[in-house]
Amino acid sequence: MDRNEKQQQLSLAKSSRHRCSEWIFRDVPSDITLEVSGTTFSLHKFPLVSRSGRIRKLVAEHRDSDISKVELLNLPGGAETFELAAKFCYGINFEIMSINVAQLCCVSDYLEMTEEYSKDNLGSRAEEYLESIVCKNLEMCVEVLQQCENLLPLADELKVVCRCIDAIASKACAEQIASSFSRLEYSSSGRLHMNRQTKCEGDWWIEDLSVLRIDLFQRVITAMKCRGVRPESIGVSLVSYAQKELTKKSSLWNPSSQTKVDLVSGSNGHEKLVVETIVGLLPVEKLAVPITFLFGLLRSAVMLDCTIACRLDLERRIGSQLDIATLDDLLIPSFRHSGDTLFDVDTVHRILVNFSQQDDSEEEMEDVSVFESDSPHSPSQTALFKVAKLVDNYLAEIAPDANLKLAKFLVIADSLPDHARTLHDGLYRAIDIYLKAHQGLPEPDRKKLCKLIDFQKLSQEAGAHAAQNERLPLQSIVQVLYFEQIRLRNSLCSSYGDEDGGGGGGGPKPTTIHQSWRISSGALSAAMSPRDNYASLRRENRELKLELARLRMRLNDLEREHVCMKRDMEKSSSRKFMTSFSRKIGKLSFFGHSSSRGSSSPSKHSYRTDSKVIERTCASTD
Repeated sequence: MDRNEKQQQLSLAKSSRHRCSEWIFRDVPSDITLEVSGTTFSLHKFPLVSRSGRIRKLVAEHRDSDISKVELLNLPGGAETFELAAKFCYGINFEIMSINVAQLCCVSDYLEMTEEYSKDNLGSRAEEYLESIVCKNLEMCVEVLQQCENLLPLADELKVVCRCIDAIASKACAEQIASSFSRLEYSSSGRLHMNRQTKCEGDWWIEDLSVLRIDLFQRVITAMKCRGVRPESIGVSLVSYAQKELTKKSSLWNPSSQTKVDLVSGSNGHEKLVVETIVGLLPVEKLAVPITFLFGLLRSAVMLDCTIACRLDLERRIGSQLDIATLDDLLIPSFRHSGDTLFDVDTVHRILVNFSQQDDSEEEMEDVSVFESDSPHSPSQTALFKVAKLVDNYLAEIAPDANLKLAKFLVIADSLPDHARTLHDGLYRAIDIYLKAHQGLPEPDRKKLCKLIDFQKLSQEAGAHAAQNERLPLQSIVQVLYFEQIRLRNSLCSSYGDEDGGGGGGGPKPTTIHQSWRISSGALSAAMSPRDNYASLRRENRELKLELARLRMRLNDLEREHVCMKRDMEKSSSRKFMTSFSRKIGKLSFFGHSSSRGSSSPSKHSYRTDSKVIERTCASTD
């Protein structure tokens, strides 16, 4: 391979010299040899010194030594660009184009081919083409910027780069304004409005910008923002550029050892720079870029170990529009050691914190107006309900992970306010999956986990499942049975009340209606906003105080009956005791009086449950 490469280089050098011999004076022997980037040019002093101030100075400095060979170091554009400059000195015509005008501007500055040494010199010709042709065409400006990538910083000092960038920003803004005017139309009422269904044709330049290097692309997007280009167009351009530059990261991960490789070297360092630059260019407006794209950037930022500020900015942006995210978006893989969780739970928790803080700030702003209330159907409440459902599905997805610690599960489940969930079926399902996957969980941790569930907010199907779930603590099962029994009694009483009302015997009992409202008040208050919920809680607080007074009176009766039962146990046999016990408990029913039809034939299961509650009550009283 080395021999072939050398032969190719020799052939290129010969061809370049052969090209030179085609346009130089053959009848006059050359008196100076110039070497540029390893290529030699046998030329004549007179045509060169008449146009180039640099070569004139070199020849004048070595006039006594009769210089015959000169090496031009670091000439911008290399041998090909110098060949064009030499042709210009010899008066040979060639075409100035967008692919060589940047090189000609730089080489004319290097060789000092200015008006000082010759009229209509190469520098002025290149500048004229740049101003009159290139800067009036967006595509040509992009091509010139591509050529400037290898000409920095000289192209920047000559203001070739900034002039092309300003021209691109101005042209893009003008294209959008013209496109917007073309989409204006009159409505049926005679008002002028924008037709958003018509595709915007002013963003054709987006694909052209994706060929630029990341530093020049950043400068172009910044200039467009200053010019007032629409944030949506900026977002589409960023998405297009990221899709081109960010490839699959399969090589960044070593599956055998699950350890990180060097992410700074090679193409990975370039991709890290691209991610951080694009995040810095994101528009501040919401929905300017798809949330799926933000999650993709976040995954890349975590994988490439980008700066903390970059990741926090993405988490904040995602949190502000989390209600439109999907479960697949939240499933961010964990790029840490093998002993960690499968998914990055900490990042999701920070996103949820950002969502909650953003929601609270919006509510504080709305509280300024006393007359504007945040109803359950307002956007913020709708966002809360959507995010709560999303979190429950996320918990169910990560729950089977054996490495998921209880603390991380709890912090995700408890990251939203209580009024975010109208039903706790999804949360109960996630907790049940976690208990099934972590069967060795101690009893105190099980109780701590089940405290998250409001059993009053379980649907009938979920309540029936929880009542038979052996993985739940005994205390939680008793609570489920208690609320299910209350729900059943209230439904029976309400049905009897409807029958009595239909027969003309008066309406339903007020006590039954009051109990039904009290049990379901948790679900009702969950559907209210915090402002409306406060007034509801005040009313409920007054009712609970009255109920507490009634319970104290019933507790006193129960204590007196307990003393009587102890005396009966000493005097009577166990069979007579149970008979007396059941009669007295029937008199002290906690659920109020019900019809004989509803309580005459209890099931065996409910009888066993009531017996357990009675035994626990007696034990606590002892």
